[in-house]
Amino acid sequence: MKRRVVVTGLGAVTPIGNDVDSFWDGIKAGKVGIGEITKFDTSDFKVKIAAEVKDFSGKEILGFRTAKRMELFSQYAVVAAQEAVRDAGLDMEKEDAFRVGVIIGSGVGSMQASSQAEQTLLNKGPSRVDPLLVPKMITNMAAGNVSIATGARGKCTNVVTACATGTHCIGDAFRAIQYGDADVMIAGGTEGSVCPVAVAGFTGLTALTPSEDPMHASIPFDKDRSGFVMGEGAGIVVLEEQEHAITRGAEILAEVVGYGATADAFHITSPIEDGSGAARAMTDAMHEAGITPEDVDYINAHGTSTHHNDLFETRAIKAAFGDAAKHLKVNSTKSMIGHLLGAAGGVEFIVCVKSILDGFIHQTVGTTETEEELDLDYVIGAPVRQDVTYAMSNSLGFGGHNGTLLVKKYEA
Repeated sequence: MKRRVVVTGLGAVTPIGNDVDSFWDGIKAGKVGIGEITKFDTSDFKVKIAAEVKDFSGKEILGFRTAKRMELFSQYAVVAAQEAVRDAGLDMEKEDAFRVGVIIGSGVGSMQASSQAEQTLLNKGPSRVDPLLVPKMITNMAAGNVSIATGARGKCTNVVTACATGTHCIGDAFRAIQYGDADVMIAGGTEGSVCPVAVAGFTGLTALTPSEDPMHASIPFDKDRSGFVMGEGAGIVVLEEQEHAITRGAEILAEVVGYGATADAFHITSPIEDGSGAARAMTDAMHEAGITPEDVDYINAHGTSTHHNDLFETRAIKAAFGDAAKHLKVNSTKSMIGHLLGAAGGVEFIVCVKSILDGFIHQTVGTTETEEELDLDYVIGAPVRQDVTYAMSNSLGFGGHNGTLLVKKYEA
């Protein structure tokens, strides 16, 4: 039999707060963390804005020597993971470290490190390339550094599925506990890629909005949507086998009850037009939980503010939920924090847990008017206070990767 899996810890670094409390306060206030890019000169760039993490100093938090050996995506992951472990009250000295694992991914790792290394190589020669280039830039180093920082010695992997990375990492951690590979998993996603090559690359794909108005740039499901806003940060959670959590007296925040993962087998950047891949991920998650579409209260949508994603995800929700789609609350956290790429699913999973705990469904900020086929309740104009028993989080990644997590209010 599958073991029950609960959430006991949350940790976040985001464009509107560098811990869960400040992040959630910002969410409830409808705070938008989008602004002019400060990390590099955008004079020659069509895209001028992003959702940057603010007032973050890895050297102050982690120490100069430790931070120097990590790129931003790893720093964000370690800080968020340490918060999640503290929140869970997890004492590694009392745990079998080989039963505590880590699955944390990053969509792109460090584009900055590779870009800088290329410039050094061309201008100064191969002997001047940073000897730590490889361990700084590769995506698995977020999981590796979290393992080192926390002392977790169990299963340690990273899933890389572009914008679905965080969701798939949490889903695989859920499976690891269900089937006895671990008792505790530290899981989620991280990203720190606001840099010239990343912005230029996504701009070339016409994926980023050219808007320069921070309050009207990331507007998921709006008729005037024109692309996503690149964000950065990390969302990390502690998942735990239910009896293990009860035995050590942990506060249980919610229960993970379903996970769906599918592929579109359609296109390298666009979701399949009928939404069938994402729809199947949602129905698989509901089937595993043993519930019907009518039982789900709320979906935290992938909701990127691109034309194709928002239209095709809406079709997917309608296909998965049928008539019950009319009664769902659907929102997009990306309206406030932009698209955190590999970290998006981790942060949005945290939003689902907090929505269950607080009975609060945030507004899709900035979105004012939809179009004919976008006719669901996207929580436009104001947040909603209501009891949330089941919350669903969707992520869709380049390559056709779909992931859905289903979270439930905890009942012993």
